[in-house]
Amino acid sequence: MRPRLLKTFLAVARCRNITRAAEEIHLAQSSVSDQIQTLETELGTALFTRSKQGLQLTPAGATLKSYAQDILMLAEEARAAVDVAAGHAAGAVTIGALETIASAKLAQWLPDFQAFHPDINLRLKVAGSGDLLGKLEDGDIDVAFCFDRDGFEKADERLARRTLSAEPLILVVPPGEAAMRGDLSALGDMRFVVTEAGCIYRHLFDEAFAEAGIASPRFAAEVGSIGTIARLVAAGAGLGLVPRLAVVEALDRGEVIEMPWPGPVKTASLAMIWRRRRVQPPALKLLLAAAIGNFAPVKPADAHPRHAVSSPS
Repeated sequence: MRPRLLKTFLAVARCRNITRAAEEIHLAQSSVSDQIQTLETELGTALFTRSKQGLQLTPAGATLKSYAQDILMLAEEARAAVDVAAGHAAGAVTIGALETIASAKLAQWLPDFQAFHPDINLRLKVAGSGDLLGKLEDGDIDVAFCFDRDGFEKADERLARRTLSAEPLILVVPPGEAAMRGDLSALGDMRFVVTEAGCIYRHLFDEAFAEAGIASPRFAAEVGSIGTIARLVAAGAGLGLVPRLAVVEALDRGEVIEMPWPGPVKTASLAMIWRRRRVQPPALKLLLAAAIGNFAPVKPADAHPRHAVSSPS
């Protein structure tokens, strides 16, 4: 079974759609269909069936999935071991991140990391938390930066996790809003702009109110991005409860203002997740070490990113 066919198979299994899989792995739709057909012919069985929800794995396909992941990971480990033995530090690293983390955190140090390591080819893919985990498990990305969910690190023993920072959740309101009074129960009577169900930001929002022991408040709108939340709050549609880094630019521009959360301080754990390997590729090892160094407490504006940091295995 050729790695190229297995990578295509995993993309189709993840997307459940030939067209979306082709877009994701940058192949023509006909090429993806041909590769799946070639793999099915080689194995002598169907790997997918069609349903109203899209392509579904057959029992044979579900069996192949974990083996495909292991085969591709073993091939990567072999290449990494050879690179280490040969003293090579060059290579490619594919990073996955939530949009807000990519713009608010990674953009601050990745350009300097690239300049410091010109032989490392960096690729960045922006996606939601669920998609990032799937891409990581399938080997489509090497490392993911996202907010943690309870029990997240237990989702797959093949994944390693490191918390990089604790980002405060803040209450944002329109400019000129009168100083808010009352306790959390008063907030329960107000209207909030939130992200859609299933999003990590929505999970953090729901968790904050659940831990306060009150029902979730009414929603003025459910939207697809934090940027939209900031704009709607600025327009007076409702309040927002989000990680501060997600709206820092709107705060700096004065489009929204921050109010104290009238309860225990809540934070969102920003985590870096990667696949466990017996031998980490040198390029990825350097990237992991740089990330650990650059998610340290805020440094002066003229400080340079650190690169000589002991890296995780």
